[in-house]
Amino acid sequence: MTGQVSTEGNERHCLYESDTRLQLSHNVKTSGLFSHIRNSPPPPPTTTATTSTISSLTATTFFPTSLHVMSVPFLSCLWNTGANASQLEKEIGSDQFPVNEHYFGLVNFGNTCYCNSVLQALYFCRPFREKVLQYKLQQKNQKKETLLTCLADLFYNIATQKKKVGTIAPKKFITRLRKENELFDNYMQQDAHEFLNYLLNTVADLLQAEKQGNRSKSTVGGVDIHPKVASTWVHDIFQGTLTNETRCLNCETVSSKDEDFLDLSVDVEQNTSITHCLRGFSNTETLCAEHKYYCEVCCSKQEAQKRMRVKKLPQILALHLKRFKYMEQLNRYTKLSYRVVFPLELRLFNTSDDAYNPYRLYDLVAVVIHCGSGPNRGHYISIVKSHGFWLLFDDDIVDKIDASAIEDFYGLPSDLQKNSESGYILFYQSWE
Repeated sequence: MTGQVSTEGNERHCLYESDTRLQLSHNVKTSGLFSHIRNSPPPPPTTTATTSTISSLTATTFFPTSLHVMSVPFLSCLWNTGANASQLEKEIGSDQFPVNEHYFGLVNFGNTCYCNSVLQALYFCRPFREKVLQYKLQQKNQKKETLLTCLADLFYNIATQKKKVGTIAPKKFITRLRKENELFDNYMQQDAHEFLNYLLNTVADLLQAEKQGNRSKSTVGGVDIHPKVASTWVHDIFQGTLTNETRCLNCETVSSKDEDFLDLSVDVEQNTSITHCLRGFSNTETLCAEHKYYCEVCCSKQEAQKRMRVKKLPQILALHLKRFKYMEQLNRYTKLSYRVVFPLELRLFNTSDDAYNPYRLYDLVAVVIHCGSGPNRGHYISIVKSHGFWLLFDDDIVDKIDASAIEDFYGLPSDLQKNSESGYILFYQSWE
């Protein structure tokens, strides 16, 4: 699926009137989502702060030159962002606003909603945010720019804002991302899950490289005085372990092989739940006919049963719903808008017999949502849980929503309608 999720160049999602999100039918039960933003009059562009902010954002935007003809709607959108921020503060209430918390939208640099939605979800995965901010403080003298330093700068910029709400342009992060991976070096829509996978693995690789570098300096007479490079905090937070169990039906010997993961990708079915999908992930499969299993005890191919179960549960469980399926008759990927219920609390039942703490309970903390009818078009948004209430992040727009609105992102109960706002990546955080 990777690499297939893209849009044509003329379908760029950015801060102007052809924005995909304004073409989608938002029927979520939010507190006037988008309506109060579009209906709010823009503040007079007379103050120095407003003018300089608009000038700064316009100057740092990565849109092609031909798109600057949309400057009036672009400025209008920025004014509306200010109105949205003011409205959000009113909705939360000054006496209810969490201490030392900030809710900032992210500017879209031309179809970067896939990136913005994942960044917001990760920011509100508190263990991950805390580690990124710690890294920022520990690397004050870091001169080399990497994707991790840019991520740390972005998170630090949000966390240290004087204002409680507003908008930030993640220019440096997007620039570094496009330099490091040509897949993202364009203005086409990309896959949010592919970006998440790339980001987590890149951060982990950078941390391991730094540890390895520090270890090479800490040698005595050419002898390493430290043990091998340990796992990073990315692994501590997101990594779990699967065990692939295969039982020979001839000799009953069971063999197992462990495999680590940072996220789990599960198939989806119509009118089911994420628990059902996880059970399906661990269904027993019979290996027979041309797919027989070579048993080392029997020294021959035998019929066998195979199943995948979770051996080690991660602190944060990232679940990817496989909503994009390749249809041979259409010769393209299509979206499965199936209704898949994801609860606010989750307990896994597909753990192995030797799993540590198999009854661990998880809370839903963030969801990346795909809006639209297919992988070649559409838009990404995210919803996050913060201090007991839920927020919706749509690029630069931030809105408070009711918990009851989450069910609107389960998907569609029938295949008749194809345009949908469906949960795509779920983030569950352990209570422990």
